[in-house]
Amino acid sequence: MAPPVDRFEPSWAVNIQWLARLRWAEIAGQASTVLVGQFVLGGTLPIAPLLAVIAVGLVSNLGLEAYFFSDRRREDQGDATGSAVHEWHLALVMMLDILLLTAMLYLTDGVNNPFAFLYLVQIALAAVLVRARWTWVLVGLSCAGFGALLLAHQPLAIPQDSRMIGMWVALGVASAFVVTFLLRITGALAHREAELTHARGLAARQERLASLATMAAGAAHELSTPLGTVALAAKELERALGAHPELASDARLIREQVGRCRSILEHMAQGAGTVGEQVLPCTVQALLDEALDGARPAPKVLRELPDEVARTTLRLPPRAVSQALRSLITNAQDASPPNASVVVALRLERNPGASVADALAIDIRDRGGGIPSDVLARIGEPFFTPRRPVAAWAWACSWRAP
Repeated sequence: MAPPVDRFEPSWAVNIQWLARLRWAEIAGQASTVLVGQFVLGGTLPIAPLLAVIAVGLVSNLGLEAYFFSDRRREDQGDATGSAVHEWHLALVMMLDILLLTAMLYLTDGVNNPFAFLYLVQIALAAVLVRARWTWVLVGLSCAGFGALLLAHQPLAIPQDSRMIGMWVALGVASAFVVTFLLRITGALAHREAELTHARGLAARQERLASLATMAAGAAHELSTPLGTVALAAKELERALGAHPELASDARLIREQVGRCRSILEHMAQGAGTVGEQVLPCTVQALLDEALDGARPAPKVLRELPDEVARTTLRLPPRAVSQALRSLITNAQDASPPNASVVVALRLERNPGASVADALAIDIRDRGGGIPSDVLARIGEPFFTPRRPVAAWAWACSWRAP
């Protein structure tokens, strides 16, 4: 097995973006602290060396933006020749930040500086942005820098009041960094948990739909034989009842309905397969005729189909689309009163400036009372229906004895 490639994933790109933003805030805070300490609090800071250290951080962050982000943009554009981005690049930038912090503390009273415990912020940042091995390297570098400051630093005469204010500001800065990291981590974990929950729900629904498709295919296969027997018996019965036109008509109706049932079962079996339906040319008129084939007589279905739209040829899977339209029309009939009508309106839509139509809009209007909010929230669930189950005895009583 090949070793894992130490290369940034999309989450690493987000980490780089966060690091660059935090470094801009860090540079601005360092510059503000130096200027306030020198000119407001009456300090005697080595202003030139401190500004030089801040300038190094500024230039390094500009380089971070230019190198890493331009590389990411080239990869997004499909340029495979872009420079590779590795984790150690990010670790080097964080090492530089620790060295710059050590240099600033060296110039401003070393470990006696209230901002000395900002080393902990660097370690917390490392724990968030890089993996364990680099985190421990940065921990070791921070300890080495703090130990070096114990041995050597430039003393600085800072009034006690200013030192206390500095400790208060340093506590606020460190707390802000820690809270920012924690909020980011908890937010990312919550977002990931929501995505996992959604993915599990989709997987469960797909499994249930696959089981339903398998059951439909099996039912279609099992029912084809008895339906064939019924059709054959109805045909023989129709011949035997030639002298009784009414009874022969009933036998013919049975045979026609059996044929329709077999057609529906064939569609079910084909729809349960793994191979999609072929895309074929089909006119809008033929598509609508197929969708309305076998529609109930009441409520009545009215068409709004201009001649131009009826002659338009589409490329689509006609059986699947017609079944979807048939289901929508049937639902509209179920929602409408018996004496009302369902309107199926079709029109061509064009984008602004287009010479030909690029979309077919289909509106199915019923006369129902609308969808209740509790039902609307569950639309799309494969095994949910707002219809009440019909008792078996009621179904049986709907048939009249001969």
